[in-house]
Amino acid sequence: MAPRLQLEKAAWRWAETVRPEEVSQEHIETAYRIWLEPCIRGVCRRNCKGNPNCLVGIGEHIWLGEIDENSFHNIDDPNCERRKKNSFVGLTNLGATCYVNTFLQVWFLNLELRQALYLCPSTCSDYMMGDGIQEEKDYEPQTICEHLQYLFALLQNSNRRYIDPSGFVKALGLDTGQQQDAQEFSKLFMSLLEDTLSKQKNPDVRNIVQQQFCGEYAYVTVCNQCGRESKLLSKFYELELNIQGHKQLTDCISEFLKEEKLEGDNRYFCENCQSKQNATRKIRLLSLPCTLNLQLMRFVFDRQTGHKKKLNTYIGFSEILDMEPYVEHKGGSYVYELSAVLIHRGVSAYSGHYIAHVKDPQSGEWYKFNDEDIEKMEGKKLQLGIEEDLAEPSKSQTRKPKCGKGTHCSRNAYMLVYRLQTQEKPNTTVQVPAFLQELVERDNSKFEEWCIEMAEMRKQSVDKGKAKHEEVKELYQRLPAGAEPYEFVSLEWLQKWLDESTPTKPIDNHACLCSHDKLHPDKISIMKRISEYAADIFYSRYGGGPRLTVKALCKECVVERCRVLRLKNQLNEDYKTVNNLLKVTVKGNDGFWVGKSSLRSWRQLALEQLDEQDGDADQSNGKMNGSTLNKDESKEERKEEEEELNFNEDILCPHGELCISENERRLVSKEAWSKLQQYFPKAPEFPSYKECCSQCKILEREGEENEALHKMIANEQKTSLPNLFQDKNRPCLSNWPEDTDVLYIVSQFFVEEWRKFVRKPARCSPVSAVGNHALLCPHGGLMFTFASMTKEDSKLIALIWPSEWQMIQKLFVVDHVIKITRTEVGDANPSEAQYISEPKLCPECREGLLCQQQRDLREYTQATIYVHKVVDNKKVMKDSAPELNVSSSETEEDKEEAKPDGEKDPDFNQIMHAFSVAPFDQNLSIDGKILSDDCATLGTLGVIPESVILLKADEPIADYAAMDDVMQVCMPEEGFKGTGLLGH
Repeated sequence: MAPRLQLEKAAWRWAETVRPEEVSQEHIETAYRIWLEPCIRGVCRRNCKGNPNCLVGIGEHIWLGEIDENSFHNIDDPNCERRKKNSFVGLTNLGATCYVNTFLQVWFLNLELRQALYLCPSTCSDYMMGDGIQEEKDYEPQTICEHLQYLFALLQNSNRRYIDPSGFVKALGLDTGQQQDAQEFSKLFMSLLEDTLSKQKNPDVRNIVQQQFCGEYAYVTVCNQCGRESKLLSKFYELELNIQGHKQLTDCISEFLKEEKLEGDNRYFCENCQSKQNATRKIRLLSLPCTLNLQLMRFVFDRQTGHKKKLNTYIGFSEILDMEPYVEHKGGSYVYELSAVLIHRGVSAYSGHYIAHVKDPQSGEWYKFNDEDIEKMEGKKLQLGIEEDLAEPSKSQTRKPKCGKGTHCSRNAYMLVYRLQTQEKPNTTVQVPAFLQELVERDNSKFEEWCIEMAEMRKQSVDKGKAKHEEVKELYQRLPAGAEPYEFVSLEWLQKWLDESTPTKPIDNHACLCSHDKLHPDKISIMKRISEYAADIFYSRYGGGPRLTVKALCKECVVERCRVLRLKNQLNEDYKTVNNLLKVTVKGNDGFWVGKSSLRSWRQLALEQLDEQDGDADQSNGKMNGSTLNKDESKEERKEEEEELNFNEDILCPHGELCISENERRLVSKEAWSKLQQYFPKAPEFPSYKECCSQCKILEREGEENEALHKMIANEQKTSLPNLFQDKNRPCLSNWPEDTDVLYIVSQFFVEEWRKFVRKPARCSPVSAVGNHALLCPHGGLMFTFASMTKEDSKLIALIWPSEWQMIQKLFVVDHVIKITRTEVGDANPSEAQYISEPKLCPECREGLLCQQQRDLREYTQATIYVHKVVDNKKVMKDSAPELNVSSSETEEDKEEAKPDGEKDPDFNQIMHAFSVAPFDQNLSIDGKILSDDCATLGTLGVIPESVILLKADEPIADYAAMDDVMQVCMPEEGFKGTGLLGH
C-alpha cells in the first residue's frame, strides 16, 4: 500500500470502533494528522504530502545554501549586446529577411559604394536645428539613399552588437514574413539604386553603380553564307551562369559564352543576303566591372512538379579568377580576387537560410555574417566546411570533391563576388559625414542609457533577492510548529513564497475550506502546519486569509466521515441480511413496495451514495477546489445527476405517485425495508396498502380508448382508399388513362404520412387535413408545369382518381382543390389533347423556383468532381485519377484563409500527379466550355456535384528557352510585386 494511503487509513482507524456521537477533540486531531512526526532534512528526500508536519522539499533548498547572485534575476548582462572590439555590426532578422541582411553586408564592405553614398545630399539638414539635432524628434530617413546612408553609418560606428534594419525594409515595402528570391532582390535593388542616384549632380555619386558593377557584352550573330556580323550591345550587372552538368566555375563561364548554331527552322534572316541563312550566335564580353557578380543559377524550374527546385551540386571556384581568356580585347588587366560568397543553407528553393562570407577589404580577413552573429575566420582564410555539412539533403548526396590550395567547393553558394585585383587597396577608412555621425552618437547614447538602466535593474533584483534570502533563512527555521500554537497554510502558497521567479501574493486558503467554512479533512494533504509565530509574520507581510487555527478543524465533517465509514464497514453484513429477508413471503399489509431494478442494484447504489457523502463537501462548496466551477459545466453535471434515478424512484410515475405497473415492483417485509432505509433515508416510501396513481389510471383508460378509436379510423380509411394505401393502379400523366378526363393532385407528403398512420395507428396520430397549400405559390397559383410533373417534380405529387377524390373530401379537410383536365383539340386528330390545371400555373413564381434550384445546385461543399483525360478525342480514366473534393464558392482571394475541417481547397495539382501533366499544360473544359478564369468560382463556371471535367494536355516543349517563356507566362509568381523595388 502506498505511504499516502497508509496515512489515510491510520488517520481514520479509530472510526471503526467509535460511534459518531462519541467523536472527541483527540479523534478530530488524529483525523487531521496532527500526531505525525515532522520530517528531517537530509533524511526525507522529497515532501510528504500526506504529512502536514513535513516541511522538507518545498523549495527551501534554493535558499539554504550558498546562492549565486545571478540566480536573483533573469536579466542578461547588457554588455553582451555591446559590439566587440575590431568586429563588425550585425543586422536583426525581422522574420524572413536574412536574404536582405546578406546583401547589405556585402554592399557595406564595398568601400567605393559606401563613400559615394555618404557624398549623396540628405534632407537631414531640415532635421538639424541650431548646432545639433532636435532632441525631441527621432530621425526618419525620407529616401532609399538616406536609409542606406544611415544603415551604413550605424554598421560602421555603432556601439551595438547588431542594429535593426526595419526602417530600410519597411521603406522598400517588403513582407518580413515571406522569404523571397535573393538573386531577384539583388537585381531589382541595384536597378532602383542606379535610377535614384542618376539624378545626383556629383558624377562620383551619379555613376557609382555603373563604375562598380556594370559591364558590357554583345550578342554577335554571324551569317555562314556571307560572313556578315550583327551585334546587339547590352549592359550587365551580373552574369547568370548555368551550373547544371558542371563542376567548375570556369566551365560555367565557358558555356555562357559558347557558340550556338542557328539552323533549320531556327535559321537567321540575314539583311545582307535578304533571306534566311544558317548562322552562329554567341556572347562576347567587351568590358568587365570592378566588382564582378557571378550568379550561380541554383534555383531552376522543375517541369515535372511545376515548381522551383534547388540544385545541390558542388561547384568549384578559385580565390583568383583570370577573366582575360574570356574577353574580346586582350592585353588589359582582368585578374580578379574573391571578395564574397553568398550561401543558401537548405535543400528547398522555398525555405532555408541565407548567410554571407565577406572579405574585409582593409585587413584581408574573412568574416561570416549570419544576421545578428558575426564570426571572424581564422588565419585570413575562407572556410565553408560547416555550411556544407549543415545542408546535407540525403545520405546519397555526392561527396565533396577535394579542393586544392586557393580553391573551394560549395553546393550552397548561389553568388560569387570578385574584385579586380589591380584596383588600388584603400589605405584609409571611409569617413562618416558629420550629420550622420551625430545621429550615430545619439543612438550610441541611447544604447549606453539602456545599458545603465539594465544594470540598475539587475542590481535591484539582486538586492531584493538578498533580502528574500535572509527572510527565508530566518523564517524557515521557525516554521515547524512543535507543541506550540499552530496554524495551517496552503502548501501551494508556501512553494510560491520559496519560488524566486514569481512575486509572493497574499495567502489564499479558500481552496481548502469545507461547506462549514472550516478546514476540510480531505484537504490536509495539501496543507502544512506551521508555528503561530511564522504565521503572524506571513500575514503581516503578505496579508490574505482566512487564518486556519486549531478552531478551524471541522468537527461536523469528521463526525459525518465517521458515520459513513461505519456504514461502509456494515454494508456487507446488511447485504446478506437483506437477501435473506427478501426470501420471506410477505403476508397481509405489512410489506412495502420496492422497485425490482432498485433491489437488484441497491448495494452498488448504497456504496456510491456513501462515497458521495464522503466527499460531499467537495461538491457543496465551490471554493474548496480553488476555482469556481464553470456555470455551464455545473448545470450539465446537475442534469446528469437528475437523470440518474435514486433508490426506489424507478416505481415513481410522472406525477410522483406509485406507478400502475406491478411488473416493475415487488413487496418486501418491514424488516427488509428498515435495513434499506438506513442507507436510503430519503427514498420514496410506498406501504402495500398504498393506492396507485389515480391520474395514471385515468390516462391509461383514455389511452386505451384513443388507441381503439385510432384503429377504427385507420381501418375505415384503409377500406375506403385501398388502392391509394397499397399504391396500386395509380394514374400517370405521361400515359393518361382513357376512362377519365380529370385527375386530382395532392401532396406526396400527405400520402406518406397517411400511410404511416394506417400501418401503425397506435403509434401515430390521425391525418386530418390535405395540405395542398405546399404545392401553390403565395398568389395561389400552381408551382409546377404539366411537363415537370411528368418528370423531375413527379416525386412531389400524388395523382388521385375522381372516385378517390370524393372519398378524400369526406374523410379529410381539403384546403385547396388542384386538378388537371384533359380536353380534345379539333376533330381532325382526336389523339391530340390539351391539359389545363386548376388553379393555373404562376409563371413568375415558377421561374423564381427554378432559379433557386440552380443556385442550390451551385452552392456546395465537399462535392465530388471527376476528371477525364482526353487522348486523340477519346476519354481515358486512370485508376489513380483524382476525385476532387471541392467547394463551389471559393475564390482565389479565399485560398489563404484557414478552412475548417471538411472544407479543403480544391487541389488541382492532383491532376498533375495522376496524369503526369504539369499545370501549365492542362486545358480543362466542361460541356464544351473552357475553364480558364482563375478568379471565378466553380459555381459560376457551371461545375455542379458529380460533374465531369475534361482534361486535354498540351505536348511538352523540348526547347529549354521556350520552356522558360512558358514558365514566365503560365506560372507567374508574386515575388516583389507591390513593393518599392518595382516603384521606379
